[in-house]
Amino acid sequence: MPTPFLEIRDLHAWYGESHVLHGVNFDVREGEVVTLLGRNGAGRTSTMRAIMGLTGSRKGSIKVHGKETIAASTHHIARMGIGYCPEERGIFSSLTTEENLMLPPELAQGGMGLQEIYTMFPNLKERAYSQGTRLSGGEQQMLAVARILRTGARLLLLDEISEGLAPVIVQKLAEMVRMLRAKGYTILMVEQNFRFAAPLADRFMVMEHGEIQQEFTQAQLPERMHQLQEHLGV
Repeated sequence: MPTPFLEIRDLHAWYGESHVLHGVNFDVREGEVVTLLGRNGAGRTSTMRAIMGLTGSRKGSIKVHGKETIAASTHHIARMGIGYCPEERGIFSSLTTEENLMLPPELAQGGMGLQEIYTMFPNLKERAYSQGTRLSGGEQQMLAVARILRTGARLLLLDEISEGLAPVIVQKLAEMVRMLRAKGYTILMVEQNFRFAAPLADRFMVMEHGEIQQEFTQAQLPERMHQLQEHLGV
């Protein structure tokens, strides 16, 4: 088996005195889409933040292409080809769409060029000179993802990208995930909208109380639906 893109073993994390992750274990293989499921407060976003070195403190092991990153700073982790798209999106309101896109540096080789991004996200090309806050929620979400593609990231951590968006926009985001996967990107998603995540992911991890409680594949999804409905209320 090739080395996983991301390998997490016995990961613990804290915010101050609050112990939020209690020994998380999972792998993400190159080119795979993996979804973290769970109720609010289960530890899914904290897992993403811990991968990027954004929690207060952490211990355990987080390997990227076999290299240990548990003691690395956030900017070093980003340079290893990991891009984090947080729930709050972080669009700069005083900048245009294109200025927002051009803001981050290319951190790893092979970042998407502006024209390639505009081909993939035609809405952003149309709104290139609009202020960031004048974009719709869906356009802001596309901009947040497109911005990390410019950096050269190959592993995308996408946190609740479908939240609060109209069904037609959610459908466009699903197309975006499929396109990125077809281009060879590796994706780890946190998603509350199970109907959005279900057809996209190769594997699912269910988190509770800061731990992975169960893991199953896309093929096993039909037989797990009853359990998931009880656990997640989907």
